[in-house]
Amino acid sequence: MSFIEIREISKSYGDLPVLNRLAMSVEEHQVVSLIGPSGSGKSTLLRCINGLEPIDSGEIRVHGDRITGPGVDVNALRRDIGIVFQGYNLFPHMTVLQNVTLAPIQVLKQPRAEAEDRAMELLKRFSLAHKAKEYPDRMSGGQQQRVAIVRALAMDPMVLLLDEITSALDPELVSEVLNIVRDLANEGMTMLLATHEMGFAREVSSKVCFLCDGVVCEEGPPEQIFAEPQRDRTRSFLRSIREAKRI
Repeated sequence: MSFIEIREISKSYGDLPVLNRLAMSVEEHQVVSLIGPSGSGKSTLLRCINGLEPIDSGEIRVHGDRITGPGVDVNALRRDIGIVFQGYNLFPHMTVLQNVTLAPIQVLKQPRAEAEDRAMELLKRFSLAHKAKEYPDRMSGGQQQRVAIVRALAMDPMVLLLDEITSALDPELVSEVLNIVRDLANEGMTMLLATHEMGFAREVSSKVCFLCDGVVCEEGPPEQIFAEPQRDRTRSFLRSIREAKRI
C-alpha cells in the first residue's frame, strides 16, 4: 500500500463537479506536483487531503489510516498533514515567533520555551531568525511565505501540501520560496504541490500528475510528462504553457 492512497474521490460544490472519482497514490518521501488548468481540481484535492473540505464519495488513506468519512479526528489529521496556501494566512496582530509557536503550544501542548526553541531553530535555518519579533506587514511577500512554511514545519508533519505558494509573489521573490521547497525535497519530506512553476515541477518532482476535468488525466516521471506526454490533452496544455513562456 502506498503512503497516501486516494481512492476514487468525488467532490462537488452544488451542481458543479470539481473532482470526479479521482484516484492517485503517493509514496513516502515522494514529491508529487499537480499541474493543470485553473479549475481542474488541484487546490480542492489538497484541501480534501487536509480535511478542509469533505469529500462526497471515495476514500483517502494515509499510512493505511482512513482520513475521510465519519469518526475521523480532524485535529489529529492536521497535526500530521500541513498545508501552506498562496495567501500566507499569517495572523497580522502576532509576531513571526508567535505565529510559528501558536499551534505547537495550543494543539501539541508543547511548553512555550520548547516551542520557541524549535521555532527559532527553523527560523534560523531559513534565514528568518532576525524577523522573529517582526509583524507580518513589515515583511516582504517572500518572507511571509517562508514564515508560513516554517509555521507548517513547526508541527513536524508527515506530509506537506503546498497550494500555489508562489502565485501571489513578485517574480524576484519566487526563487527564495522555491529554494526552501527544494531543500525539503532533498531531505525526503513527502510533499504534494499544486503549481504553475513548470520548470520547478520538472526539477524537483518524483512524479507529475496532470489534472483536467476533476481527474488525473496523465501521470508519470517529470521527464516523460514534459518531454513525451501521451495524452492529447496533456500535450495541448503544455503547448499553451510553452507559448506563454512559462516553461
